[in-house]
Amino acid sequence: MNDMHHGRGVDGPPGAAVTALVLLAMACGYLLAVRRVRRRNPAKDWNTWRTASFLTGSALLGLALLPPLGPAAHVDFRGHMTQHMFVGMCAPLAFVLAAPLTLLLRALPPARARRVTTVLHSPAARVLAHPAMALLLSTGTMGLLYFTSRYNTAMRYPAGHWLMNAHFLTSGCLFAYAMPPSVLARPRGTA
Repeated sequence: MNDMHHGRGVDGPPGAAVTALVLLAMACGYLLAVRRVRRRNPAKDWNTWRTASFLTGSALLGLALLPPLGPAAHVDFRGHMTQHMFVGMCAPLAFVLAAPLTLLLRALPPARARRVTTVLHSPAARVLAHPAMALLLSTGTMGLLYFTSRYNTAMRYPAGHWLMNAHFLTSGCLFAYAMPPSVLARPRGTA
């Protein structure tokens, strides 16, 4: 792991500030959508636990990407793997529990919500949301990354590491979404 990138230009003040602003913008966007949904239909309130879940996912992502863990991920493999646990597993689960697509569909005007629904029901979206594909994208790509020279190449460039994090976050969200609730909440003693 001697070839790891040492955080130049990524985790210094400009990189951390941009990351913090993006995370803050995500949280504000979610909260604004919640406000819009509550105003549009006060009788059908948005679940507070979903909002808390989204904010928790944003905080977990911030914990993974900002100092002190963010810079440690570039110089220590343990820090790198800890970061990817937060980015690829913990934050995605919180984001999926927050149901951001449901919120988006409720916040949009009906015509735009129908367009989004058309995309979400497209054959490509169905393939991506299938559990086998989600598993392949989430875990299969790790083998391609860590058992080839792609890892060292990605770590040499700040954009490579950011793309790797974006992939782990996206594939983690797909995997968390694709898992049926019965898998996560199976009663004891059942197969």
